[in-house]
Amino acid sequence: MACDRETLERAISGSPELADYIQATVPANWTAFGTRALQYSLDKLNASENEKNWWSYFVIHKADSVLVGLCGYKGQPNELGLVEIGYEIKADYRLKGLATELVRALIDNAFASGRVQCIQAHTLGEINASTNILVKCGFQKITEITDPQHGKIWKWELK
Repeated sequence: MACDRETLERAISGSPELADYIQATVPANWTAFGTRALQYSLDKLNASENEKNWWSYFVIHKADSVLVGLCGYKGQPNELGLVEIGYEIKADYRLKGLATELVRALIDNAFASGRVQCIQAHTLGEINASTNILVKCGFQKITEITDPQHGKIWKWELK
């Protein structure tokens, strides 16, 4: 579900009406990213209508009708056709193929826009569930960088 301004505002404020608005159960601590990431997305949407659909998406498990994660792009494609993706799934919904499904949806959506030539992602610099998902979806690790906060980070691309 692409987040519009109203969805983001409700999520940021902790509005009890969010569940009714998105027609899904909203568990406590459904996102590890927190409201800071949602506020950043809202600020970008408020700054430019061109940012629509290039930020946050709610991941709703259809069978359970539960909000189980957050994913999206880190902005619209740049002049070279590059976008970066990010994603998370609530712990009790992991290892069910949901993250792979949503990464594939982000890939399909980005390339279908006609504006994207390359998709990037970053992970911790170790083999983990996220790196396995990216490999499964066709990404290649292109470099390793050192982040002052997180240490070793791997940069991935899919063209």
